[in-house]
Amino acid sequence: MANDPQPASGIGTRLVALMGHPVAHSLSPRMQNAAFAARALDWVYVSCDVEPDDLAEAVRGLASLGFAGANVTAPHKLAAARLVDAEVRSVNTIVFRDGRAEGSSTDAAILDGLAAANPAIIGDGGSATAFVQALPGARQFARRGTWPPDVNGADLVINATSARDEVLVELEPGQTLIELPYPDTATAVAARAAGATVIGGLEVLVAQGAAAFELWTGMSAPVEVMRAAVGLSSEP
Repeated sequence: MANDPQPASGIGTRLVALMGHPVAHSLSPRMQNAAFAARALDWVYVSCDVEPDDLAEAVRGLASLGFAGANVTAPHKLAAARLVDAEVRSVNTIVFRDGRAEGSSTDAAILDGLAAANPAIIGDGGSATAFVQALPGARQFARRGTWPPDVNGADLVINATSARDEVLVELEPGQTLIELPYPDTATAVAARAAGATVIGGLEVLVAQGAAAFELWTGMSAPVEVMRAAVGLSSEP
């Protein structure tokens, strides 16, 4: 949770932005606005399509306009980490507080409670970087490096790519796949058919979104409301 909770009332509507390119497909606005309403917060979450060359100006603009915070999505996460106060190499969450832009990553929040003795990560973008930091020693595969991915012996595989129609790896029962894209990619469909456990992209979205909500507001996230907003059933 945030150390300094943002006031829920008394200063007018608070704004939070999603910065990416593109962003029209994102379910984050629906999810976060439902969460703000559930906590009776006068807050609004808006999408902002930001070209890569305009990112620095956009971050400064949000701070100047009094935004409470922001989410950062592809392709800006690595660049954002260089523009704000951050101790991580990839930033997906910004809190504007006391004249500072504080960056962090909640991308790997889905790992909470998951054991991984031999993880493997597919991808080398901002989200993949966040998982690499969260899972020191994980094997990493990317088209610009080691390819194709070899996940033999991996108990946990993270698909942090944007590939939708190509089956990147073939998994087996006993292996778990964390998918970042949503809806399911061909890799996830094949993994489920093979008997592997699949944690879908919407689950990842809710986990990182709930962690970001708490950083902005200082309040516990209404996880069940957020799940329902993106079409997920109640937690088991």
